[in-house]
Amino acid sequence: MSGAGALLVVRAVVPDPADREPFDRWYESEHLRQAMAAFGAARAFRAWSELEPGVHYAAYELASVEAGRAILASPALQRLIAEFDRHWAGRVTRTRDLVRLVQELEGRE
Repeated sequence: MSGAGALLVVRAVVPDPADREPFDRWYESEHLRQAMAAFGAARAFRAWSELEPGVHYAAYELASVEAGRAILASPALQRLIAEFDRHWAGRVTRTRDLVRLVQELEGRE
């Protein structure tokens, strides 16, 4: 996908350690799949930071930056934001970034 694709990256901060396990369970069982489907993403990834406890990342692989811009302006994203806020408003903050993929390497076996 060198140079053609994009990632929509969501960084969430879960400051209360008591919220981490329920947030993780909710994201795993509901939100990641819903967002992937809504975005038409080829793949979705999520991870917890090893350097900043309480920081969670989700990344959605998109066909292009243009597809990402359309998602950022879409009603589908607004519905996902409303659902996220229904569960986590006031407890979890998040930011989004749209990044263009410019190079991809694969390791040797």
